[in-house]
Amino acid sequence: MTSRSVSRPYMPGYGMLPAGEGTGLLPWSWAEERLVSSRNYWIATVWPDGRPHAMPVWGMWHDDSFWFSSSRLSRKSKNLGANQRCVVTTEDALNPVVVEGMARLLTDPNELGMLLALENTKYETDYEIESLDPSVNSCFRVTPRWAFGLAYGDFTGSPTKWDFES
Repeated sequence: MTSRSVSRPYMPGYGMLPAGEGTGLLPWSWAEERLVSSRNYWIATVWPDGRPHAMPVWGMWHDDSFWFSSSRLSRKSKNLGANQRCVVTTEDALNPVVVEGMARLLTDPNELGMLLALENTKYETDYEIESLDPSVNSCFRVTPRWAFGLAYGDFTGSPTKWDFES
């Protein structure tokens, strides 16, 4: 994925260095490597009354988006059914990648098959397609609107924001 723009994020009061100083702006490949290799992720959604909700999930970064499944009756599935906006983060707080995006419910059999293949490969499972039955489970693909990354050891010289919207 090629971002529309890359910049320092707005972080007033933290002494951010100009984009060309410190580590400099991180390449998208740095973020993507962490998104692919993270074993666990956190997903934050919003209750219908506006309260935040965060839970750990398994997932896969593939084809410029985050893929995951959850019980159809889970709070995160219900929240995403009412409001597609969400945040996904990697598990590494030292070198975090945070992605804000829109979650789209997957119903196409080819996309469900792709999610299943990705999950079985990454987590060394042997789940069958029945495990993704839409009457029981919800499968989502989160497309990023923007992302944030921060490299350990360079708090003021590495923060990078990638903006994927025009």
